[in-house]
Amino acid sequence: MSRAQDTGTTVPAGNGAPPEPDAEPVAEPVVRPSSEPPAGPQSDVPAALDPASTELPPVEVVVVTGLSGAGKNSAGRVLEDLGWFVVDNLPPALLLPMVELGARGDVRRFAAVVDVRSRAFSSDLQEAIRVLAGAGHRPRVVYVHARDEVLVRRYESNRREHPLQGSGRILDGITAERALLTGIAGEADLWVDTSDLNVHQLRATLENAFAREGRTPPLTATVLSFGFKYGLPLDADLVVDARFLPNPHWLPELRPHTGQDPDVRDYVLGQEDAGPFLDRYTEVLRLLTPGYRREGKRYLTLAVGCTGGKHRSVAIAEEFARRLAAEGIDTVARHRDLGRE
Repeated sequence: MSRAQDTGTTVPAGNGAPPEPDAEPVAEPVVRPSSEPPAGPQSDVPAALDPASTELPPVEVVVVTGLSGAGKNSAGRVLEDLGWFVVDNLPPALLLPMVELGARGDVRRFAAVVDVRSRAFSSDLQEAIRVLAGAGHRPRVVYVHARDEVLVRRYESNRREHPLQGSGRILDGITAERALLTGIAGEADLWVDTSDLNVHQLRATLENAFAREGRTPPLTATVLSFGFKYGLPLDADLVVDARFLPNPHWLPELRPHTGQDPDVRDYVLGQEDAGPFLDRYTEVLRLLTPGYRREGKRYLTLAVGCTGGKHRSVAIAEEFARRLAAEGIDTVARHRDLGRE
């Protein structure tokens, strides 16, 4: 299988094209049957190969799943560029056999893109992941999603039908798929909302999580600014409200600028309450992050909100990102609602 290579580097929010809807699968993986069927009752999820005879080393496994059109295939291409062995459109029942087949060929980082167009999906995927973990492998789940209106717009721009819409509307298919994915979404290790990401920002997000070789990656953090009037981020672990600070919107000389502008940043961070707030909340984060690591949490999303997501939240988010990076935490700052007004 050949993949197109993504080009370019991370760019500021709002530039570049969004991740395109996932392409229709060309073919599903084929496992050729033996000449005689195996005896005894069969399970939908095959058992692991006999460790006594194989002595297979554990494999790092990433399962990329989520909503159709959200960018799962784009995520798979990024993982392949990062050195992962990637299989598209893999039925859950074949996940363990493919991982262990790869392990025989020295594959140590295996990624599978799995969606509802694969046969035998639903709860089979959750069971397949449990079996993988029970066999000694290290599975992680990436759930790729986007807002309904964004998915509808992507499908309409590509003149494609949603795989589950049937004779209904695109939105009907999206709603049905969300319901089907509720279980696996709740077990995901990392949620990636591509609503406001272009392909370069999606690459940066996954590189931040999966580019490391060897040992289990440390805690990584995303500090996300947003506007409360546009809604809370669904994937936030912690939410900070910056609306207690004076709003630069009411100053004509600052209104056109953003929290990334030095004048706006200095105005926000120069408020009497800003410094003590940042200091005390940084202490809270210092208290939380070791516990997160002990509990196996690998990804932290700190959301910082103000009214419109343009001034206060952006400046505060940038400062939190700087402080977290100074604590040795791999951190990226993103600004969800910049340019949205």
